[in-house]
Amino acid sequence: MEFTAEQIAGVIGGKVEGDANASVFTFAKIEEGKKGAISFLSNPKYTHYIYDTESSIVIINEDVKLEKPVKATLIRVKNAYESIAQLLQIYEASKPKKTGIAPQAYIAETAKIGKDCYVGPFACIGEGSVIGDGCQIYAHAVIGDNVHIGNNCIIYPNTTIYQGVKIGNNVTLHAGSVIGADGFGFAPNADGYDKIPQIGIVTIEDNVEIGANTCVDRSTMGTTLIKKGVKLDNLVQVAHNVEIGENTVMSAQVGIAGSTKVGSWCMFGGQVGLAGHITIGDKTFLGAQSGVPGSLKGGEELIGTPPMAPRSYFKSQAIFRRLPEMYKDLQNIKKDLQKIMPQD
Repeated sequence: MEFTAEQIAGVIGGKVEGDANASVFTFAKIEEGKKGAISFLSNPKYTHYIYDTESSIVIINEDVKLEKPVKATLIRVKNAYESIAQLLQIYEASKPKKTGIAPQAYIAETAKIGKDCYVGPFACIGEGSVIGDGCQIYAHAVIGDNVHIGNNCIIYPNTTIYQGVKIGNNVTLHAGSVIGADGFGFAPNADGYDKIPQIGIVTIEDNVEIGANTCVDRSTMGTTLIKKGVKLDNLVQVAHNVEIGENTVMSAQVGIAGSTKVGSWCMFGGQVGLAGHITIGDKTFLGAQSGVPGSLKGGEELIGTPPMAPRSYFKSQAIFRRLPEMYKDLQNIKKDLQKIMPQD
């Protein structure tokens, strides 16, 4: 389907500059633009591409000042990134959804499947499980016994959901994710370790998205809780009895140890590590590879191990790089002092 600049501007609340009848049928990055494509510009580093891009339409922030004319029709908006995200969501929602149950799928007799669902080849749904309306369960996904999944969820291939897990509406679990595996609980004894049974569950609320090969462990008792709106990237580890607050986002390879509570609207960069049994306050922003040994009050932007304000961290790093030179200078000063100071 093709859409004109005027139609798109009406959807995203933008103002057209150029040919209001310019039409597009696909998306493209601004540096890879082509005729019939719509692109966006939100990062100032990419501004130079707008003068040469072949894209027919470019969404741009309303406050951007251009140095020379451009070929593309522009749609000016308050936030270009949010606007392109809105269009991509509309585009994704317009794709036809699969329905029906593949003959190779296994569904236990006591399981209940909602309306307009798709269950792919070799997917497995266990005893007593309940799947809501409009769900998409792809090939080789395994859903254990007594799992409850809400409406309009997407379970991608090779996802594993252990017994008793509760999942809300509009949840997406990407390929290879594991929800509800045992938490890491062992008690040392004279001969090795006794396993501590993990008898709790995992609860995932509405509008959560969990990336590929991410693991959310079941609780020892009670529930590991992922609250609504949380977004977890690939390869994230959430240990037993962790609680993650609403609308918190975490990049790849974040690891959270057991019984830690993370507030709402937090943002963690890649490879952030959190110790167990601590509390992270709301709106905590942690830079990549930060290591957090203790609780944080929230409302701060931090980086490093232990975390500190970015300005202090980068000053410290500048000093750290000079340590060999500083140590050499210190040794020279020490030798000079020994020459002039009387010896005992």
